[in-house]
Amino acid sequence: RGGTPVPMERFRPNIVVDRCEAYAEDGWGDITIAGVTFQMGGPCERCNVTTVDQSTGTVVPGGEPLATLATYRRGAGGVIFGQNAVHRGVGVVDAVEPVHAA
Repeated sequence: RGGTPVPMERFRPNIVVDRCEAYAEDGWGDITIAGVTFQMGGPCERCNVTTVDQSTGTVVPGGEPLATLATYRRGAGGVIFGQNAVHRGVGVVDAVEPVHAA
């Protein structure tokens, strides 16, 4: 919506996947990273913490990114972005390992 881009840390992700289409994770089944399989658990409903500047602790005026996401990414319980996942194995997830969708 023409504002300042929202930094990824505002979403507090555990794993970030790049080089795929926006919202590709919506269609994924299980994924495997560094030999560890993750079972996709469904869309992640986002709370107001995403509207807080993580370096200062202040609320960002305008309610972004939730204000924009609410216009097209609503689930039953609120605004969604990303996926919840549960690991189904033991291992070390390396930041440079490729991700394979099952």
